[in-house]
Amino acid sequence: METRVTPTLLAAAAPALPHTSSNGQLLAAVLLSIGAIVLLITRFKLHPFLALTLGSGLLAAVAGAPFDKLLSSFSTGFGSTVASVGLLIGLGAMLGKLLADSGGANIIADTVLARTGPKMLPWAMALIAAVLGLPLFFEVGVVLLIPIVLLVARRGNVPLMRIGIPALAGLSVLHGLVPPHPGPLVAVDALKADLGVTLALGLLIAVPTLIIAGPLFARLAQRWVGPLEIPADTTPVETVKHERTPRFGAVLATILLPVVLMLGKALADVVIDDPKATAQRFFDFIGSPLIALLAATLLAMATLGRAAGFDKERISATVGNSLGPIAGIVFIVGAGGGFKQTLIDVGVGNAVSEWSGKWHISALLLGWLIAVLIRLATGSATVATITAAGIVAPLAADMSTTHAALLVLAIGAGSLFLSHVNDAGFWLVKEYFGMSVGQTLKSWSVMETVISVVAIALILPLSLIV
Repeated sequence: METRVTPTLLAAAAPALPHTSSNGQLLAAVLLSIGAIVLLITRFKLHPFLALTLGSGLLAAVAGAPFDKLLSSFSTGFGSTVASVGLLIGLGAMLGKLLADSGGANIIADTVLARTGPKMLPWAMALIAAVLGLPLFFEVGVVLLIPIVLLVARRGNVPLMRIGIPALAGLSVLHGLVPPHPGPLVAVDALKADLGVTLALGLLIAVPTLIIAGPLFARLAQRWVGPLEIPADTTPVETVKHERTPRFGAVLATILLPVVLMLGKALADVVIDDPKATAQRFFDFIGSPLIALLAATLLAMATLGRAAGFDKERISATVGNSLGPIAGIVFIVGAGGGFKQTLIDVGVGNAVSEWSGKWHISALLLGWLIAVLIRLATGSATVATITAAGIVAPLAADMSTTHAALLVLAIGAGSLFLSHVNDAGFWLVKEYFGMSVGQTLKSWSVMETVISVVAIALILPLSLIV
């Protein structure tokens, strides 16, 4: 059965910062700090890293922490999060950059589309987006995939929404539910969940969610939005062809390698279940996220970079250029880890536990609701995930491995709810597809909400089974 929050669940979680705050004061501190973060990001357009830093200091001050200790928990949480998650984000960026620059993304798209009839195009686009979405950050995936969507719509004379929504759904579902994306990775780290189990359950939830929010919802979106003309200023030219290109099988194997290694570790943990066994120690090593992504990145240098005709200097430059754009992501994720640690150290977990215990609310539903509220306020799925994970982290202490993984997925699902005008992704989609604000709300925003609701609707009953 799924763990429900009880007032005694967090008895072992002793706060590191000395304080004498009541539960009411702690909850007020949480609301005030989150409100300040939201206001700084949305009203004053402050960078989320700075907003989360200031919010952490405000949280500690209102909770009654000594003045000289206001940011000590933040620094500790920032360092541990960057150490555990920042390396993975960097390796993911390298792999994604090699995939993009070598033409590997186009190889995947062209191969699938060449074997797909018009009726199956929405399903093909969902598949392409899901495969490309495994190693790519959402924004990178959008930039790579939407030009392909526009070309396919023009070549095949297919309504833009019929293939655009499945493509966006594939990227969004993977971004919110499946590691190694930053949000799920931070939640896995905060909740001490098993990465392999989270990945396996995330894929299990992602498939039906993608089907419903992608190809099936696309039919409704097409009716609500109506016919769209591909905007002239965003219609892509034909993709520049490399003299040499990677092979489809090699590209697919490279993308799926970290997934296979991490799933292999999870399977070994279940089948062997002996930490001292040589076989399990081997799978634990190769299936750790750092080794899995490192192996895929090194392999990509040969299967993608060298296969595309890149020399050593070009490969080195491609890998180096991938790190600049993710600096902001790493700092935001690190600041989220610092805010999470501050929440834990001032004792917020105990207060949340007592409050939710009185209402007998499911821990999974609580995590989803908190993520939904922060997503609606800030527009950032990553900020919503890392903040919600910090608030409910103590609730995962006594959870089973599968329920801790499901809590990660519940938070990830909540972080996708109703993207609107305060989300950069909203405007990115609007401009690429040449839609009005109303059309974007009817299509993209509703699609995000469908993903969130369908995912939590699958997670809750699954928690009663596994």
